[in-house]
Amino acid sequence: MNANSETLLRIEDLHAHYGKSHILHGVNFSVARNEVVSLLGRNGSGRSTTMKAIMGLVPPTSGRVLLRERELAGARPYAICRAGIAYVPEEREVFANLTVEENLRMGEQPAPPGAHRWTVEQMYDYFPRLKERRDTKAGSMSGGEQQMLTICRSLLGNPLVILIDEPTEGLAPKIVAQVAECIRDMHSKGVSVVLVEQKLVIALKVSSRVCVMGHGRIVYEGGPQELMSNDRVLAEWLAV
Repeated sequence: MNANSETLLRIEDLHAHYGKSHILHGVNFSVARNEVVSLLGRNGSGRSTTMKAIMGLVPPTSGRVLLRERELAGARPYAICRAGIAYVPEEREVFANLTVEENLRMGEQPAPPGAHRWTVEQMYDYFPRLKERRDTKAGSMSGGEQQMLTICRSLLGNPLVILIDEPTEGLAPKIVAQVAECIRDMHSKGVSVVLVEQKLVIALKVSSRVCVMGHGRIVYEGGPQELMSNDRVLAEWLAV
């Protein structure tokens, strides 16, 4: 991270449990304004749980979640969203009985100070397929179309930071390229992104910095090129 960049989101010593299972063991990382940070690691390393703990969907058992130095750990998910953090879950979770346009309108909320203000028309520019299907009920759409819709619905909340969990899983290559371009454009408009992405090529292409997770903690942090030249980290924490 550039030493002169404003730290927007800071995660400090974050712990979380599922029942009696201790999943996160002191996660620490930060995200600067206008930065894309990818959380990499094997399945079960704690990446998705980290996202859910930040959003309050899995309440942290200890640690801090600071957005512009405002403490959000322990807050309800709707309060975290209103503070300026959006979340695109792996499961997509569209409103199946509402149309595309109704889903998008459901995501609209006032922008926190300093956030880029997004419009429905911008979403249609990103993904013309959504405009074509604006009157279609979301539950009848393909997985790729639902993924586009979920990303756009989250952006319409005008977040400072957006958490995106496995956005390209199961998608056709053309849609993967559209999603990657959308993430790059969010970044260009000042939205910070935390990305969980299994496709290493995509993650490295869009990221400013990567954090590798293993056993519920960050085990490596650096730039994309640094990671690709570190054979030990690749073999120990990312190789299948």
